Amino acid sequence: MHNKFLPSFVQRKGRITKSQEDNLNNLHSYQITSHSQILSEKDNFKEIILEIGFGNGENLVNLAQENPRNLYIGSEVYLAGIGQILGAIRDNELTNIRLIIGDIRLFLDEINQPIFDAVLIICPDPWPKLKHHKRRMINSDFLDLTHKVLKMSGHLFMSTDWENYADSIDESINQNLIFEVLTSSSYEHLKLTKFQQKAIDEGRKIYHFSLKKIS
Repeated sequence: MHNKFLPSFVQRKGRITKSQEDNLNNLHSYQITSHSQILSEKDNFKEIILEIGFGNGENLVNLAQENPRNLYIGSEVYLAGIGQILGAIRDNELTNIRLIIGDIRLFLDEINQPIFDAVLIICPDPWPKLKHHKRRMINSDFLDLTHKVLKMSGHLFMSTDWENYADSIDESINQNLIFEVLTSSSYEHLKLTKFQQKAIDEGRKIYHFSLKKIS
């Protein structure tokens, strides 16, 4: 599949522990490679929620534990995080998590029907240097992409700990009239990940954006 999107992540192996590497042997049991696999399971769950870039999987695991009737699908590109969440799935005996590996935009681009009740993207790579801002995932094209895969009244929840990224997201939302901006969302009260807590400890604010599909 040709990548028509500008890369929003750096291709690197990164550090991975022996246990994380061992956990990758079970990836085949949870990996999704086609949206038809999601559709085949939709009748078994109340809602289907996608988290883009789940990192170490803290948020995804918490949600799956708290809402066993929902199906949680997480996407990630880095093997360490994938190995980490596979271990958590095993240790917590979770049966309602599936994983998509690689650039999620390519996966979503192939979907031509609304299948998700919510899409979450929590503190994606901010690409802080000005020359790299074009690589940021959240922009008007990203809003269009998520819109077509969200069910009517479905929620898109986004956050960032970089002020100028928040300004950019706000600008994209204002240019896009296919979402209603919500004043609050239950997703704003998710347990902080270690990454978010580190940002707060370093004096950065977490900016939240809660949208609802209206057309």
